[in-house]
Amino acid sequence: MNHSRALSVLPSLTDLRSMTHAPRRDLLCGLTVAAVALPLALGFGVTCGLGAAAGLATAVVAGSLAALFGGSARQVSGPTGAITVLLVPIVHRYGADGVLTVGLIAGVLLLALALAGAEAITACVPAPVIAGFTVGIAGVIALQQVPAALGVPAPRGEQVAVVAARAAAEFGRVPHWTAPALAVGSAALTLAGARWKPAVPFALVAVTVSTALAEVLPVDVTRVGTLPATLPAPSLSFLDLSRVPSLLAPAAAVAALAALQSLLSASAADAMRPGERHDPGKELFGQGIANLTAPLFGGVPATGAIARTAVNVRTGAASRLAALSHALILAGTVSLAAPLVGRVPLAALAGVLLATAVRTVETDTVRAMARSTPGDALVLVLTAASTLVLDLVRAVLIGLGVSVLLALRAAVRGTRLTPAAADELPGGSGRVTYRFDGPLLFAGAHRLRRSLAEVHDGVSAVDLRMSGLTAVDATGALALRDAVGELRGRGIEVRITGVGHRHRRVLESLGVLPAAPGAGPSRDRGAIPSAAGVPAP
Repeated sequence: MNHSRALSVLPSLTDLRSMTHAPRRDLLCGLTVAAVALPLALGFGVTCGLGAAAGLATAVVAGSLAALFGGSARQVSGPTGAITVLLVPIVHRYGADGVLTVGLIAGVLLLALALAGAEAITACVPAPVIAGFTVGIAGVIALQQVPAALGVPAPRGEQVAVVAARAAAEFGRVPHWTAPALAVGSAALTLAGARWKPAVPFALVAVTVSTALAEVLPVDVTRVGTLPATLPAPSLSFLDLSRVPSLLAPAAAVAALAALQSLLSASAADAMRPGERHDPGKELFGQGIANLTAPLFGGVPATGAIARTAVNVRTGAASRLAALSHALILAGTVSLAAPLVGRVPLAALAGVLLATAVRTVETDTVRAMARSTPGDALVLVLTAASTLVLDLVRAVLIGLGVSVLLALRAAVRGTRLTPAAADELPGGSGRVTYRFDGPLLFAGAHRLRRSLAEVHDGVSAVDLRMSGLTAVDATGALALRDAVGELRGRGIEVRITGVGHRHRRVLESLGVLPAAPGAGPSRDRGAIPSAAGVPAP
């Protein structure tokens, strides 16, 4: 990593000066986004198990730092459902201190990704995998809200479906309908309002109405509880260095997801404002700074938030001042109204998050992708189901694995060995010319060997034209060597022509072709004989 790379991910003067272009408009946008972000920050903090205060600390600290150091002028960052899905099992296994340590390590890893220039991460994940885990995340978020929506204590466990079923059974023993009514009402108002007036923060309206109703209802409901009026002093008291090795794997998963979601969210912001492009390296750097700092104030890991970013763009944000002001407005709101915020019913937040889960899924995109090809549909369904049944990390690995297998299958099917010409050599002996097109990889090497083995005994010579070779690996080269060796063992002359320069080295090193003049003897002493002069074994 050179000095210029380190400088390229730091904020520039142009980035900072842009915040003075339309400050009034940006402040109004920040106010709107803060109204949307407040119930989500409370809800995600409660859902992950660290409490509403942790969600607010994340929105304030991570939201402001990512806005200053990130690579997108309109990205809004904070706690999100995808990260919450990863954090719940971490809380169960390692406790709150473990989650804070994971956030700290994830911040370091994100900074390393930024400085290493690893911003091409989004290009490595196929679209069906992204769509599949988005559907799965929505399902997990919805299931996570079941206990709060029913007004029962959350049962212990890591499997969200099992926990939701236990909560439903507990509710069935002694049903109380106040909490479900508040949850359903909040979800309905949020969804209906988003369709009617997308720019209006109906989630906050739903929470406000639910809180007012809860104050006059005769039945008490579970509420957010006491919130600190100010952020706690930064501290590393949670850090236990002896636990760091065991937390590296979950931290790597959090960092990878934070990078992926943040870059996807920034790309979505670009699409909503044509002509503008985010800087992916700076975005990873900003997320790294945000995640490195938020745990010091009791905050959980954060990412770019697609829904909040969309609100920011659609309300006309001109610069990163809008995202920065949203974080500062949240801090001021909690400082002035902490007792009031603490009166918010958890069931109302559950309803808002249920609505968020519904809105997370872009049904048109998912439906179109499911209909595109059977392979894409399979990857989407497997990834979504694995997210629900297993966890997000394994779901993505399963989706990627199946995608790779399908890609290899397509590559194998694209490999062709076809007769190009046939003529009679002097003396009546026959010569056949074959043209090879496509990749010669381990997955399809046996097809080449089988095809060449079918050359009938009446042929005395075979020409293999390899100008259509697109890729080759050691397995494919060895299969070709063995096939040619079998033909020569039957007395058939074989000549290989047209191999491109970049593929010749592999074939030479494994004895399929003779080494270039002056290259020294072949490393493979078992090389087969050939009409072109490959040495005999």
